[in-house]
Amino acid sequence: MDIRKKFLDFFESKGHKVYPSAPLVPDDPSLLFTNAGMVPFKPIFTGEKPAPTPPRATSSQLCMRAGGKHNDLENVGYTNRHHTLFEMLGNFSFGDYFKEEAIAYAWEFVTEVLKLDKDRLWITIHESDDEAGKIWQKYVSKDRIVKMGDKDNFWQMGDTGPCGPCSEIHYDQGEKFNSSEDYLGGEGDRFLEIWNLVFMQYNRDESGKLTPLPRPSIDTGMGLERITAVFEGVESNYETSIFKPLIQKVVEITGKEYFKDKRGASHRVIADHIRAVSFLVAQGVRFDREGRGYVLRRILRRGVRHGYMLGMKEPFMYKIVDTLANQMKDNYPYLEEKKEAIKEAIKIEEERFFETIDKGMALFKEELSKTTGNIFSGEVAFKLYDTYGFPLDLTQDMLREVNKKVDIETFDRLMKEQKERARANWKGSGDKKINLKDLEKYPPNKFVGYEKTFHKTKIKALFDEEFNEVDKLNGSGWVMLEETPFYAESGGQVGDRGELRIENGELRINVVDTKKFDERNLSKVEKAKLKVGDEVLAVVDESRREIAKHHSATHLLHSALRKVLGEHITQAGSLVEANRLRFDFTHPKALSKEELNKIEEMVNRVIARGFEGEVSEMSIDEAKKLGAMALFGEKYGDIVRVVKFGDFSIELCGGTHVKNTSEIGSFYIVKESGVSAGVRRIEAVVGYSAYEYGKNYKDLVEELKSKNKTNDLDKFIEKQKEEIKKLKEEIKSLKQAAVKEIKPINKDGINFVIERIDNANLREIATDLKGRVDNLVTFLIGENKGKVNFVAVSKVKDIKAGDLIKEFAPIVGGKGGGKPDFAQGGGKDIERIDEVIKKVKEKFGI
Repeated sequence: MDIRKKFLDFFESKGHKVYPSAPLVPDDPSLLFTNAGMVPFKPIFTGEKPAPTPPRATSSQLCMRAGGKHNDLENVGYTNRHHTLFEMLGNFSFGDYFKEEAIAYAWEFVTEVLKLDKDRLWITIHESDDEAGKIWQKYVSKDRIVKMGDKDNFWQMGDTGPCGPCSEIHYDQGEKFNSSEDYLGGEGDRFLEIWNLVFMQYNRDESGKLTPLPRPSIDTGMGLERITAVFEGVESNYETSIFKPLIQKVVEITGKEYFKDKRGASHRVIADHIRAVSFLVAQGVRFDREGRGYVLRRILRRGVRHGYMLGMKEPFMYKIVDTLANQMKDNYPYLEEKKEAIKEAIKIEEERFFETIDKGMALFKEELSKTTGNIFSGEVAFKLYDTYGFPLDLTQDMLREVNKKVDIETFDRLMKEQKERARANWKGSGDKKINLKDLEKYPPNKFVGYEKTFHKTKIKALFDEEFNEVDKLNGSGWVMLEETPFYAESGGQVGDRGELRIENGELRINVVDTKKFDERNLSKVEKAKLKVGDEVLAVVDESRREIAKHHSATHLLHSALRKVLGEHITQAGSLVEANRLRFDFTHPKALSKEELNKIEEMVNRVIARGFEGEVSEMSIDEAKKLGAMALFGEKYGDIVRVVKFGDFSIELCGGTHVKNTSEIGSFYIVKESGVSAGVRRIEAVVGYSAYEYGKNYKDLVEELKSKNKTNDLDKFIEKQKEEIKKLKEEIKSLKQAAVKEIKPINKDGINFVIERIDNANLREIATDLKGRVDNLVTFLIGENKGKVNFVAVSKVKDIKAGDLIKEFAPIVGGKGGGKPDFAQGGGKDIERIDEVIKKVKEKFGI
């Protein structure tokens, strides 16, 4: 049975709208990841947003708990239920139905759809919630309803805000579980909580007082992995159809048998972690040293370390992605679409860790062998993190297996010192935090800049530079217009500049930037004299409309990249300005010259074909059916703006664009580079900037032709190459001739060659002499590219080449060494080369 589908279909039949899983990176600065099914609906529960229509929702939400408050990472693989990534089935009521219906729906689903044994179901309620207790008695006997306190059966979103009692459905797995924790509400596995129904009926203020909400709501959560285990009659989530294919793939790759007990922990860790890593990468999170990227890195590296324990010495986790994508593609098609890019990103990160894992493990084992108590060195733990890429919790995980802990106080101190050093070297942006409370009373203003570049309007509100609301503005500050033609910085496109003209244009005030604050477009002005209610003519700087050309070209570039490199290409950031565009995208390696040429040619061909720029508004579902590209995780409303250029490009976008691709002019790629692991960047110019780029290039070529008195640079360059090659050969011949003319000085039967030779390969000369002269001692020194080089050779038993270098190198501020018969080194004090020659000759009495 597809439990996910059954659940969503069930609640859809009860009048709920089915919502897709929201991104794992939430639109909530207080959360690292989406960690519960209700997170996407939080603004509705808190009253920040109105309830949708219908006021009922259901979803199967991907969730992550691997950082912050919900840090379950260390338990993953060692217990039956802990995961980094999991799916939460939920149904929600926003002031619509309450306890009666929520309980009825839950009971119907578990007993009639899943057909779980009613005699195994137990209910817990809050000790004060007699109302829920009476409703439950319609379905189960009173002796199966257990009252519990706040710790177990009272839920709240935060210290203040919406909250309420909850009721949990538990499944009795039988008397085979017999530990001190196997009781209702305990940590054992006998009485398994499968569904939590939250009755959100109060608001808690800062004093702790509870006030009834005017429209009580429902928020429920049931873990898909856990209910699947119960439905399939297995004791562990890892034994379900969700994890079995992944564990089998681990067995296939590692060649190591899987055991259901603690011996199989590594298999379970890898199976769990590849799910989390793959979904995070697919949704645009990149491996990094901080934030979400660091959590992603530590999850992968924990998986790699467990593979290392199974004998893996090279990347392997990326090989499991195909199995996962095939398993999840019906519900999460983007995993299948992006699997090649996911695999490449994971493989690169694995390769990086495998480069250092041997050395790191050696250091860990060495320190462990010296650890007499149960506290492991904080200095070594920090070195493992800083030098070898071992996340702290990976070291803690390894120590957990031998009942030891890290000296966390020392580790934290060293980490703090490192951050302070980094902060001291960072100049910062100087941006100020702004208070948006004064804006809340004003509805969003209308943007009219798609159709016009000047517009007569009124000043709705004024704010000074500190963002305090004012009636009059004298100097710099922010202006909110009733209607504005100024585009606010968004989607990579920079904000518009221009003028505000008042008193028939006699007074002109510069607009230097436009930004969006909570859906309101505000323009920054300088040297202003304005008051609320003033009528103004808002005029956009026409030269800024070069931005539209660069923005449209960005869409064409995005499409060309997907056509040339593959469908795995995903936008990872962009910047659109009046004189250039910058586009970041997911791709594992640098682009070849041929690929860049092909992309550039493709975009120019589309420009030349003169495709009309079609802009339309439609529902998000309609846009997706048309094939419109959207950024994963970007927030889109029910109605979206779709920008289309022929059959070549179609994207969701709120920016300004050309009406026809021919307006773009020419397109030149000026640079391709790497941004981070798996992310590349292309910088390009179009329009007048492309003309300037082309003209500068042409002027440079003409200047080269003129200086070198030629009309054919290709022929000239080839000729120059030949001449350079010929001159190099002549120089080489002259040097060889000079070397052959070097006459050894014989002293007491030993042939000495002690010479200064600049700008030459001393090693090559010394080797040549060594092959031609018996009983030879050679010491050569010279300047080459501003540095001192020296080489010593000895074919005499009592004179060691390495000793000669060590003795005389310090004179020129250098060092070196080698074997008795051959040694070399370098120095920096060119002025003392002749002094070295003199001292070496004195040593041997020459």
